[in-house]
Amino acid sequence: MEKQILKGNYSALLTVLIWGTTFVSTKVLLEAFLPIEILFFRFVLGFLALLVISPHFLKVDSLKRELVYAAAGLTGVCLYYLFENIALTYTLAANVSVMVSIAPFFTAILTRLFQKDREGIHPRFFIGFIIAISGIVLISLNGSSFELSPRGDILALLAALLWSVYSLLTRKISTFGYSTILTTRRVFLYGIIFMLPVFISSDASFDFSALGEMKNMLNLLYLGFGASALCFVTWNFSVKVLGAVKTSVFIYLVPVITIIFSAIILKEPVTLMMAAGTILTLLGLFISERKAP
Repeated sequence: MEKQILKGNYSALLTVLIWGTTFVSTKVLLEAFLPIEILFFRFVLGFLALLVISPHFLKVDSLKRELVYAAAGLTGVCLYYLFENIALTYTLAANVSVMVSIAPFFTAILTRLFQKDREGIHPRFFIGFIIAISGIVLISLNGSSFELSPRGDILALLAALLWSVYSLLTRKISTFGYSTILTTRRVFLYGIIFMLPVFISSDASFDFSALGEMKNMLNLLYLGFGASALCFVTWNFSVKVLGAVKTSVFIYLVPVITIIFSAIILKEPVTLMMAAGTILTLLGLFISERKAP
């Protein structure tokens, strides 16, 4: 059991490590593609990758279970990313970063409301949440102003809530007894289906000639195979082993990883405020993850 828990922690850490670096790939791709194009094709690539890895068919057990898969695809694959991207067009990136990082709090609340087992929920979790969010605020602002933009901020908060719902649905799916790869692929399929109307109704055309540029090809493959196929499987595995609440607190690390790779790859300076925010965030994560006495 201890080995499984350790694997769950490493799996969640690997996931946020990759997710924390995806901003670089997305930023590069936005020069040639629309946000919906990047989103749609990264998950199509992710679906195909999982199909190659495990070509087995996941049977349809019941309509009730299919609805759970569909709900997970709608919340965690389609709406979460759409709301987050749209929010960025209405409000500051700093606002979105902070709002989305509230997801662990929503996960804890939903777990209390809808699950009998309140795994990982104790006073330390909420103390750690406050400390971690304080650190994320410092990292995100970094000397800039925090301007309220109701439309964008509400969309970002909804994105965080949707991710929390997705985490609980993933927890439910893990009880079905199937391979994490197969269930993740089924969730991707529904997510892609829900994205189709948005993709078709947009100005998306996807300029395949742009993939002739190596940087575009490599970054799309990274998002499709790494950030989508691999990370959703590892995240879902962690939720299965650790539970939705304990896994969700790893989201606190995403802004920390982002600034580290910004400094390494983009040569962006690390300020005193960012360093202080990083320390607070890591402290909050440590407190949240500690077992209740």
